[in-house]
Amino acid sequence: MAEPLDWNDLRFFLHAARAGTLAGAARALGVDHATIGRRLTGLEQRVGAPLFVRSASGLQLTPLGAELLPLAEQAERAAQAFSERAATHKTRVRLAMPTGFAALFAPGLARLQQEHPQIVVDIVSGSRPVDLVRGDAELAIRSGPVSEPDLVARRLGTSGWSLYASPAYLARHAAPVDLDDLAGHELIGYDSALAAVPAAQWVEQRAARASIVLRTREMTEMLAAAASGAGLALLPCLLGDGEPRLVRLTPAVLATRELWLAFRRDVARSEAVRAVIDCVVARAAEEAARIGGQKVPGS
Repeated sequence: MAEPLDWNDLRFFLHAARAGTLAGAARALGVDHATIGRRLTGLEQRVGAPLFVRSASGLQLTPLGAELLPLAEQAERAAQAFSERAATHKTRVRLAMPTGFAALFAPGLARLQQEHPQIVVDIVSGSRPVDLVRGDAELAIRSGPVSEPDLVARRLGTSGWSLYASPAYLARHAAPVDLDDLAGHELIGYDSALAAVPAAQWVEQRAARASIVLRTREMTEMLAAAASGAGLALLPCLLGDGEPRLVRLTPAVLATRELWLAFRRDVARSEAVRAVIDCVVARAAEEAARIGGQKVPGS
């Protein structure tokens, strides 16, 4: 079996072939010419044949050296492509978050891009949690507890929820005076998969004398239904307060849920991931009142 080649020896071979002299190759690689000569000799010994004819005028490829040159160039291109692909992966960070949170974090991510232009953040939005252990994303903002033992969780704060309706709905039904008595009202409920969510429990506890007109697990669908006048909806204040087609029926926060930033411990070794973590934590702190529903529009 042929002796394995040292990849660095191929670099010396390529620079020597291009420069045509030991001195020229040494300048290109930032080493002394004796090192170039020693590495070329070692490569020729492993190959078992001379690759250069050495003369006072410089270096000339032997027929074997000329035959191997395109293969060495191909290896160089592959190494460059490998490095470029690895660099792209290192600076691409996938951040999963609940529906409606992208607008909140956009200003912070814009600042991050100015400070770290090499980092690209891919936002994955939706109600279904991504599998961080499997590598579906590097980071995830989670509403509710993080139960996976392999994940690290950093608390971002508390998300507040309140009751919203559209002017069209309020034209048909007077706003409830007692929020614990929604008799006669039409409610937008939560899918059974979200039964453990405090907001879903709040709705179900008050639905006995009301009507559930539809159920959904996606906050964007719930918001759209409420904005169309379909019924009352208990929404994250971050989402409901930012929707001009909805009226918040009480300044009170009716349900809460803890927000966490979850990630695998190993991904935090990446400088890019740590920069995004710092960005998300800082932005959550800046907007704590808004996320918590304490900052009521118009107040």
